[in-house]
Amino acid sequence: MQTTTAPLTLELLGTATSQGVPVIACDCPVCRSTDPRDKRLRASALLSAGNKNMVVDTGPDFRQQMLRARVGSIEGVIITHEHNDHTAGLDDIRPFCFKQEMDIPVYCLPRVAADLRERFAYAFTDYPGVPRLDIREVNFGDTISFAGHEIEVVEVTHGTLPIIGLCTRDLAYLTDVKFLPARTQVQCRNKEAVVISSLNHGGTHSHLSLDEALAYLSELKAKRGVLTHFSHTMGRAADINPTLPRGVEMGFDGLVLPE
Repeated sequence: MQTTTAPLTLELLGTATSQGVPVIACDCPVCRSTDPRDKRLRASALLSAGNKNMVVDTGPDFRQQMLRARVGSIEGVIITHEHNDHTAGLDDIRPFCFKQEMDIPVYCLPRVAADLRERFAYAFTDYPGVPRLDIREVNFGDTISFAGHEIEVVEVTHGTLPIIGLCTRDLAYLTDVKFLPARTQVQCRNKEAVVISSLNHGGTHSHLSLDEALAYLSELKAKRGVLTHFSHTMGRAADINPTLPRGVEMGFDGLVLPE
């Protein structure tokens, strides 16, 4: 009997930069906003196909994100890079380890693998109750098989740090971008949707500004462009969305993109 591969979707579990939105002790209009689109957890995403799930990054809000999205099991985790806002919640994969009775695959660059083994050293001991991590090192150009789909590992430059971006047949997820190498631009061109980070209006040495992100979306020729990884200084979704080019929008926590 021929089996049918379930369609792939990408849910934005978090769309904020490292401080989240609202920011602690901040009284700016964005942080005071009652619009749910302006309540942002740290950047993370969920790839799903049928009843199978793959998490992209496990930041400080990972537990809350899994509960909110009602995720019952995961096939693995992809860590884009080692920064705290993308890794601090890794310990909270423990319930999945216990429920699924398995070591959870964690896909990451060799550099990141070494960092995780040091930061979460207890997870690689025989101490009872620790998270069980099956570290699987990948490199740019590799593919990760997931639920009948192939996820391509592409290179993104975050300041001077090479980190992981992801491409499927029709989707690209590019967080913490400052520069996209030429090869990555070719790999991510003409997708149905591209998710790309856009910190604020000015950018920094390691993050794109709004105008820089829009320029990349134009170059990539995505049918739909979705911005993510915002600082509270970007502004409120209700104010920014009307100013964006046709086919581009601010992402928000819980947004689901079909392939």
